[in-house]
Amino acid sequence: MTGFLHALLGRLPIGWLQLTHSRPRFAAALAGVAFANVLVFVQLGIMNSMATATLKPYGFFSADIMISAGDANSMTEGGNVARQWLLQALADPDVDAGMGLFIGNVSWQRGEKSLGLTTYGIDPTQARFLSPDIAAKSSVLQLQGSGLLDRFSRGLPREEAASIRPQTPLSFEVSGKTLTLYDTFAGGGGFGGDGYMMVSDQTYLTLFGGRTSAAPDHILLQTRPGVDADQVATRLRELISDKTLRIRKYATAAQEDLTYQQTKRPTGIIFGFGVIIGILVGIVIVYQVLSTDVSDHMREYATFKAMGYGHPFFLGIVLEEALILGILGFLPGLIVGTGILKAMALATTLPLQMTLGMAAAVFVGTVVACALSGAIATRRLAGADPADLF
Repeated sequence: MTGFLHALLGRLPIGWLQLTHSRPRFAAALAGVAFANVLVFVQLGIMNSMATATLKPYGFFSADIMISAGDANSMTEGGNVARQWLLQALADPDVDAGMGLFIGNVSWQRGEKSLGLTTYGIDPTQARFLSPDIAAKSSVLQLQGSGLLDRFSRGLPREEAASIRPQTPLSFEVSGKTLTLYDTFAGGGGFGGDGYMMVSDQTYLTLFGGRTSAAPDHILLQTRPGVDADQVATRLRELISDKTLRIRKYATAAQEDLTYQQTKRPTGIIFGFGVIIGILVGIVIVYQVLSTDVSDHMREYATFKAMGYGHPFFLGIVLEEALILGILGFLPGLIVGTGILKAMALATTLPLQMTLGMAAAVFVGTVVACALSGAIATRRLAGADPADLF
């Protein structure tokens, strides 16, 4: 390594030699940087999984415009929307079709444990509003009391999910009603429940006796091909009498939901602060290491300064140490962080994974944080008088 750095820097790698002079201290410094990296990786992984879980339900449906209540900050929150606004929306010549969407939570008791399933009530004859995977199986929902289950639901054995087919359905009790599952689709556990389930709007109303077909949670609209959905949404805001409604492009609704989860909900804010704390921990650790190293070698630095070496020379040495710590500390942090995310994904079924973007962002952040720490650590050398250091 010494020879490689000598060739790379064009001089003796003083920073590397100072770091490796005390192997225990060097190992402790690398462990500190790796720990900060692991902390950031885990927090970023959770934040990314929250984003994936938030957007996942939007992928179950195919729509251009979404009409929601004024207080509907997410798909699962807010009041109901009167079906009459669907009829008004269909009066626009560029609105091709519409469907009411019902959402509720069902608890499936399985022995001592229960599965919390976010349940969607849809019109099974409107398969055009469903993703291809769900649309291909939606015909069974026309049977009263039937459903499609998320085969990746948390707490559901994979072999049991694989056995659910039209030929071998699975029935269970919900609110005193029998619900029969005829097939599955790909979902995955999220932060708001263990999985998802699709039923017809009529089945939904039998499960949730307090709901009425006249007031779905959202209204989904499809526009005619080639039409600008933003322009249609703008016209609908003028056409529909209730000005409190949120009428947006479907993609816009998904992004607003994600922004709300990340910036307004406590979980998103906590995970964001976790990332910041991880960065600060890394900066403090590297600063302590470099500051101590500068203090330990103050006489050597004074000698160089008396010989005429300027501050850029010392800054280069300390930045060399900072970059070495950042790069070598990143590698074990990446390995451990990847392992922890995989273990958490297996335990929770959340979409936790290491991505190339995460790795690149943390690597760049680590190098920048280490460089910043190094720059701060050399400040005491800038105004030091060699005569005072001996």
